[in-house]
Amino acid sequence: MSANVTSIGLKGLEGYAVQVEVQVVEGMESIVVVGLPDASVKESKERVSAALRSLGFSLVDMKVIINLSPAEQKKNGPLFDLAIAIGVLKSGDFLKDEVPKNAGFIGALSLDGSVLPVEGMIAAILAAKKLKLRTLYLPYDPSIPSIDIPGLELVYIETIRDVLDVLSGQQLIPFARTEEKREEKQTIDRDFNQIIGHEFAKRAMEIAASGEHFLLMDGPPGCGKSLLAETFHSILPPLTKEAQLEKISLYQLAGAPYTSITLPPYRHPHHSASAVSIIGGGTNPKPGEVSLAHRGVLFLDELGEFSKKTLDMLRQPLENETVTISRAHSTVTYPAKFIFLAAMNPCPCGYYGSKDQYCTCSDKQIKAYKSRVSGPILDRMDLLLSLKAVNLKDHDFAGMESSKDIMERVRQARERQYLRYGREICNGSVPFEELIKKSPLTPQQQKDIQELSIQYGLSNRVQIKIIRLARTISDLMGEEAVTEAALTEALSFRKLSRTSPVSLTGEDSGMIYN
Repeated sequence: MSANVTSIGLKGLEGYAVQVEVQVVEGMESIVVVGLPDASVKESKERVSAALRSLGFSLVDMKVIINLSPAEQKKNGPLFDLAIAIGVLKSGDFLKDEVPKNAGFIGALSLDGSVLPVEGMIAAILAAKKLKLRTLYLPYDPSIPSIDIPGLELVYIETIRDVLDVLSGQQLIPFARTEEKREEKQTIDRDFNQIIGHEFAKRAMEIAASGEHFLLMDGPPGCGKSLLAETFHSILPPLTKEAQLEKISLYQLAGAPYTSITLPPYRHPHHSASAVSIIGGGTNPKPGEVSLAHRGVLFLDELGEFSKKTLDMLRQPLENETVTISRAHSTVTYPAKFIFLAAMNPCPCGYYGSKDQYCTCSDKQIKAYKSRVSGPILDRMDLLLSLKAVNLKDHDFAGMESSKDIMERVRQARERQYLRYGREICNGSVPFEELIKKSPLTPQQQKDIQELSIQYGLSNRVQIKIIRLARTISDLMGEEAVTEAALTEALSFRKLSRTSPVSLTGEDSGMIYN
């Protein structure tokens, strides 16, 4: 008699259905696992055998053949232990009740029959939802937040005996989640009302947060680039439930700690970090910084100091919002949807264009320094800011907006975008065809953009980014259509030449790179 039990395999953060086919026949006591299992899966036969023996189910004089289907997909991890044990019990006629076909089983086994949590359980839960399973049996893990997925019943169990009781129609006592009684307090170290001046930069950051646009700042040391970037995540709305689960899944797979579930992640790797640590990789590919910043912010300070190889590897996640890591035995894809912030000095010494310090760099040195960041990377940036040091004597310390006030405007602008597109996607990443269909430009607006592109040699990507920015600015103003004022403001966040800045707004000019 053969038994078929459904489990879930993981390939990075992507899950797929694994059919655990078990056949128990008379013969010399042995367990054979086929279907491209790795070492951790092969060891499951010893764990399953010991666990069943401790519960009183002996496999003496029985030969057990286990096939993990699809056979061409390499299986890894102890996620299949529980499904294998249920399959052995059913095929060996120890389990009389039917195993539902639309139920999944995940979890590792202890030698005493206990079911233990493993890495990637949240990813497996999200995969079960996509696979349209009705019930998922899994071990209880207090570190995982409460999950309520419509159409999917999560049955938390402690031992194999609990699974048998549920299949026979008995009710389990639910686990008490004491941590749900406490609300997570939002702790923000920095607030925009602590930043003096830089009103133009603050406006740019509000636009970037509202539409999930990329932003690059340049300016002399001490002008406030890092301070602005470190304060940026304080105006981002809390993560949705689904985004929280994605965040925890990635951090668990990477083995990285996190301090908050609801706050968007903020990653700030040093420029000496390797390409593997930023993009992800290893023998068994793990998520890198670009994936740990998923649904949050990735800030690269001193952008010109990063290696050219590392920066060029950012092209795929910036464009596709995913990162694919290929190895000899497998190819893994992780999500990498983040707001990209970057900062760099205008020259090697840092004081080119400064009124207070003298720049000692030659034109050749400045050109070589700027060329460290390739054109394709610059072309992918939406907002480009040139900052200068703020004179505290010229500014009033009172009446500055707090991050909470700005966050509320950001939240409202995002809700308008979600309503327009029918899903959680912002102007910075929605397909351009959909954006222009939902918000068509007037003939005069199209003509103005074409004239500007011819006059300043703007690439098609830059023209599209200007339209995306204008759409976000219009959302912040509560306008249904893209306005002339929004287009004008969007243009003010660019500079018309890499070498000769043209001021469009006064003190803090923007930048467009040809």
